[in-house]
Amino acid sequence: MSLFESWRALCENHINEEMEMKFWEDYFKKETAIYRELLDKKIEVIEGKVSDLASSHNVSSEEFMGFLDGISESLKHEIKLEEIEENSEIKIEIDFEKLYYNMVKVEAHWLYNLPGWEGILSKERRKEIEKEYKSSKTIVKEDKIGRNNPCTCGSGKKYKKCCGK
Repeated sequence: MSLFESWRALCENHINEEMEMKFWEDYFKKETAIYRELLDKKIEVIEGKVSDLASSHNVSSEEFMGFLDGISESLKHEIKLEEIEENSEIKIEIDFEKLYYNMVKVEAHWLYNLPGWEGILSKERRKEIEKEYKSSKTIVKEDKIGRNNPCTCGSGKKYKKCCGK
């Protein structure tokens, strides 16, 4: 079983809802601590053996895999999560703008509101990213052409007698 499969199994195999809530609560605390360190120290590149990186952040290898799973869409170069094992050497380069956007996208307010962002992205840039995300969700409904309106092709005929057939 790969490390990624172990992480997935850890996420999905809970006896009841209470146990699942506790699992995610504990995991999010650990994940927040990792992000806090990355942001405070402005670490753009993480490299090393997965087991060493996990122990340096006081998490299990499976939990560090969860961190990699979460940050994978915010990297400059894609990584193949399924191929990563405990002894694998990894090097990931973080794109902080993508990371912030993805945190806003998944509504992880406990992560995108960390004070460490102030030293990486200006307040204005963070607001722009939030605005970009909100506008990407907004559906713009175009005006419907009425049957008796002039045709948009410019023929001068009514839409129902021209292009609306």
